[in-house]
Amino acid sequence: MEFRQKALARLRSPEELDLPVRLARPQGLPALAVALVVLAAAAVWAVGGSVASRTTLPGALTRGRGGYVLQSPLAGQVVDVRARVGDLLAAGAPLLDVRTAQGTQAVRMVAGGRLTALPAGIGTVVAAGTQVAGVELATSPDDPLEAVLYATGGAAVPVGSRVELTVESVPAERYGVLRGTVAAVGREPQSAAQIAGFLGDTRLGAALAPHGTAVAVTVRLDRAAGSASGYRWSRGGPPFRPASLTPVSGSVLLPAQRPVDWLLP
Repeated sequence: MEFRQKALARLRSPEELDLPVRLARPQGLPALAVALVVLAAAAVWAVGGSVASRTTLPGALTRGRGGYVLQSPLAGQVVDVRARVGDLLAAGAPLLDVRTAQGTQAVRMVAGGRLTALPAGIGTVVAAGTQVAGVELATSPDDPLEAVLYATGGAAVPVGSRVELTVESVPAERYGVLRGTVAAVGREPQSAAQIAGFLGDTRLGAALAPHGTAVAVTVRLDRAAGSASGYRWSRGGPPFRPASLTPVSGSVLLPAQRPVDWLLP
């Protein structure tokens, strides 16, 4: 009953419209001031600040001119192999001897280069169109290396971006990462078959375009005269030059962006 009487008395009293409204207690004013300062600083940073980001792309080292997959024009059985992986052969040089219905004939190099794969051996039965070798278009073991990375999912990589390459055959914790700069970006996506044709390696082609297609990003490696490998590394580098077609992982430093740009359409 006492509560009911207090409620009825409050209803009968006039509204206290002439009393000031207290929005915050005095002890809460410092916290409010700090919050306003933080919001102001965040707004200034969003407009005037910048944030750098990276994207990681798979790729491989290459001599730069690409390569090709050599297919047998003959059907028959391989009776002799005239070269080994790593050999430099001239255009037209015999690679395999194949016994056919018309006699023994040679499978020859289409263009000069270094053998990177030779799956066909003595006794292998091949059909016309069978892949019998991978060839890198190189003229010398000292041809300069570069890296080709492959971007999928619409990743945009500007020319001139700095790149750090982790090389599969080089322990990064000991020798560091290989450094370079994006020199060119392809205009059209390439299929796994096109990548394999360029690198001369069908396994790499499938690994570098797992989702169908990818855009080639060419990276020019920084040279270093005092390095045993001839290239610049973050920790001096290994005492040898990495081989071409070695898989790499490239961390590309993208241009800095203002945070406010992420909110704008």
